[in-house]
Amino acid sequence: MGRPVSRRAIAGWLLFDWAAQPYYTLVLTFVFAPFFVSALAADPVSGQASWGFATAVSGLLIAFLSPVLGAIADAAGGRKPWIAFFSGCLVAGSIVLWFAEPGSPNAVPLALAGFVLGAIGAEFATVFTNSMMPDLVPENRLGRLSGYGWAAGYFGGLVSLVLVLGFMAARPETGVTILGLEPVFGLDPVTREGDRASGPFTAIWYLIFVLPLFLFTPDVPRRRAIGDAVRAGLAELRTTLVTVHRQGSMLTFLIANMIYKDGLAALFAFGGIYAAGLFGWTTIQIGLFGIFLTITGTFGAVVGGILDDRLGPKAIVSGSLVLLCAASIGILSIRPDELFFVVSVAPPIAGGALFASAAELTYMAFGGLIGIAAGPLQASSRTMLVRLAPRENMTEYFGLFALSGKVTSFAAPALVAAVTVWADSQRIGIAMILIFFVLGLTVLARVRMPSG
Repeated sequence: MGRPVSRRAIAGWLLFDWAAQPYYTLVLTFVFAPFFVSALAADPVSGQASWGFATAVSGLLIAFLSPVLGAIADAAGGRKPWIAFFSGCLVAGSIVLWFAEPGSPNAVPLALAGFVLGAIGAEFATVFTNSMMPDLVPENRLGRLSGYGWAAGYFGGLVSLVLVLGFMAARPETGVTILGLEPVFGLDPVTREGDRASGPFTAIWYLIFVLPLFLFTPDVPRRRAIGDAVRAGLAELRTTLVTVHRQGSMLTFLIANMIYKDGLAALFAFGGIYAAGLFGWTTIQIGLFGIFLTITGTFGAVVGGILDDRLGPKAIVSGSLVLLCAASIGILSIRPDELFFVVSVAPPIAGGALFASAAELTYMAFGGLIGIAAGPLQASSRTMLVRLAPRENMTEYFGLFALSGKVTSFAAPALVAAVTVWADSQRIGIAMILIFFVLGLTVLARVRMPSG
């Protein structure tokens, strides 16, 4: 690392996670995805399958382009122009979601197209922002920087979720939001305008809070014209791909990351959808569940970042995977009238109090465990990459990191979608996610971290 950067430069970098997280919280998980299944798709099974295949498509596009663009960016110098371009994709894709109106013949393709474009923008912008990390803090503070970034993201997701559920998204049956208010701006609950507005809201939020990154966080200087950078970057990428097998721990880590990130992506993509199908939860209930997960995730990311600097990122990633395995088994053990596969309980009462049944409360508890584990898993994974990668090729290796997280990202969602259709069961489909966590943990055990 060169000269220390200012606090506002670090704050600008941290705010990127705050800016981007509503896309994952509102669109991918807790508001738009369940709306897609309950109001746009023909039924929960076909909705889960369609969303899974769209997730797979975006993952493949991200996988194959990330290392190429990362290598070119390293050769050219400068990450902000790339961040700006893909920010535009995130914003445009989010705005498109507003036009997916129930009953419209184009609603489903519009929703899926907007989702894919927004996902591409969010993931690519993250690749280039992550590669700034070693230029901001000393190596012995990378864990905290990454953890605080994830915590800022989770908290941003929490605030955005409260705003959408409290003031915008209303139940069609009651016409009021979770706070008992009529939706702002005259949003119509019948046509689910509050749920659809989560897209434009995400776009506006991102535009506001990403600005400090561009204004205050330093960028590396531009070194080459784009034509020269393309040639040099592709040549360097070819060299890296030929020689990466000689870096045993790096290759092993990328394979492990590939496997467990597949499982995590599927868990995020289908968590709210599964709850909607299992308990018949509405957007309000799923949103409250999301708020709870976000609170636990914020706590987990902060604590995980501190422990990362003390224990090392590998220990944190391994521990997080163990927790995710336990939580996944716990969720699979729940039915509306059953706990832990064998314990019979009273099912939820239609129209009763929120989360009043034992099954719903137990689902919430295991969801909290997922929140605690997910933040440290992701934060310490990118810390591991920084510690293993050559500094001069940091963006390229973050491209490979994104590749490893996405090249087979179609596998878990597609497997969940295919098994859901084959078995005509959400529960059996979701069970496939556990395989990815167990296998990822097994491969990760073979990674050797650098001394110190």
